[in-house]
Amino acid sequence: MYYVGIDLGGTNFAVGICNENYEIIARGEGKTNAPRPYEELCADMAKLTEQVVAGAGLSMNDIQWIGIGSPGAIDAKTGEIVYANNLGYVHAQMGSELKRLTGKDVYMENDANAAAYGEAVAGAAKGADVSVTITLGTGVGGGIIINGKVFSGWNNFGAELGHTVIVKDGRPCSCGRKGCWEAYASVSGLIFQTKEAMIDHPESEMWKIVEGDINQVNGRTAFDAMRRGDAVAKAVCDKYIEYIACGAANVINIFQPEVLVFGGGISKEGETLLAPMRPLVQEYDYARFGGKQTKIVAAKLGRDAGLIGAAFLGRSMQ
Repeated sequence: MYYVGIDLGGTNFAVGICNENYEIIARGEGKTNAPRPYEELCADMAKLTEQVVAGAGLSMNDIQWIGIGSPGAIDAKTGEIVYANNLGYVHAQMGSELKRLTGKDVYMENDANAAAYGEAVAGAAKGADVSVTITLGTGVGGGIIINGKVFSGWNNFGAELGHTVIVKDGRPCSCGRKGCWEAYASVSGLIFQTKEAMIDHPESEMWKIVEGDINQVNGRTAFDAMRRGDAVAKAVCDKYIEYIACGAANVINIFQPEVLVFGGGISKEGETLLAPMRPLVQEYDYARFGGKQTKIVAAKLGRDAGLIGAAFLGRSMQ
């Protein structure tokens, strides 16, 4: 059998067909065009799904089910988007509507949870009973997998790990709190820290990398300048890694996962990011004197994690 995964974003959505080996054999992409009625979006997702299935030489009879990873709080039992601010949906019955259009069972989860599930079944956390995946992007997303099941709390708002505070009364966060892990460990937080350092140090190599335009700073700027030997950039990277390690230690002390996976664009730094982080985390790991400790690794599936995880959500819910 084959499985369809849909990775729904605020701008685009992707449809992928997976085989039993967790391989994506065909895919397509469409425009979300949010905000608009969810029924219209479901119609577009159903149409693209049928096109991708046909393009792979299959029929809908070959599809076991459809899974969707969506932004926001998702009621996995009913397939309802309880609330998704960047889609403009409150209590949108997306699962039942897509089932009506396709005739297939539809399973839904938060997009970060779907990506974490993808890493758990086919990526960096494969084989682990308990794993946590952290996505370092515009924000800090989290997904928790316990005994093969997605954990999202009793009210579907769980696993918002980026909104745990690491600096009391620190920087304002988009959630309304101050000092959240997201405000410091996200790529947005790194960019803020990079710009601060550049303003204080006009001699920094980072100015050359952005050709004198501070608005061109991105998540790679400080790391690229550090590799050129810039001491200011190294200080930025070191502090950024300390912030990530602080939140990571909190996550480990709460869940003690077998594997802690870091995904998102900044995870492409690989061991440049992770190697100096591990001893910092270990220093604050409550289990540091025990025989078993969490492995900290980079994600393996990249942008495919959400698609693969969504495609196999049916297994996590059975």
